[in-house]
Amino acid sequence: MEPVYDTVIAIARSLWAAEGLKFTVTGVENVPKTGGAVVAINHTGYLDFTYAGLPAFLQGKRKVRFMAKKEVFDHRISGPIMRSLKHIPVDRSAGADSYRAAVEYLQRGELVGVYPEATISRSFEIKDFKSGAARMALEAGVPILPTVIWGAQRVWTKGHPKRLGRTNIPISIGVGELIAPDGDPASLTERLHKTMSEELLTLQQNYGPHPQGEFWVPARLGGSAPTLEEANRMDAEDLAARAAKRDGGV
Repeated sequence: MEPVYDTVIAIARSLWAAEGLKFTVTGVENVPKTGGAVVAINHTGYLDFTYAGLPAFLQGKRKVRFMAKKEVFDHRISGPIMRSLKHIPVDRSAGADSYRAAVEYLQRGELVGVYPEATISRSFEIKDFKSGAARMALEAGVPILPTVIWGAQRVWTKGHPKRLGRTNIPISIGVGELIAPDGDPASLTERLHKTMSEELLTLQQNYGPHPQGEFWVPARLGGSAPTLEEANRMDAEDLAARAAKRDGGV
């Protein structure tokens, strides 16, 4: 029993009900009932992590320990909550520590949630993956659980106002079959990317209408979201701007 985590889940589900969010979850049977696994999640919005734990909860009320920016843990309100939920702080200046903590969690039989894309995909397509999820799985000797969310970007995403009222937005979550920790990090990452890209296409096909010109619809489906190439360029420009600011530039 984890009273704090259970309370947070209950509050989240009440908020989802108040918002009228309509969840369709497939592949719950793929979540292992026991033992560790890397829960790899695509990243389209700021609230992805709140939805990504739902399949595990439906599978025997399992909990996911998410890797999150250290700044969230430093906040006077969110910090104590994140620590009590046993999430893992990620300090970009000391990434080895968070990686080691994640591997230890996995070896203890925990589910650890990670974003292989590292940042939100403004195109809402699957971006290139970092190899961290694969390396963790290989070192800990646990499988990867591919988890794809579609529709979360309509609630709150980068560059658009949040919509936290009663929106009745449908959100689809698809959990793929476990991927065994075989091969090297590069090949395992490639397998994961392929699996999650295919799952995303399936969720989109079953989601319903994707209105032309809508901000949350990928360019490939007629929406106004940037293409993957355009989004990558925007991300590179943001990184350059942050680097210049850190270095004292304007």
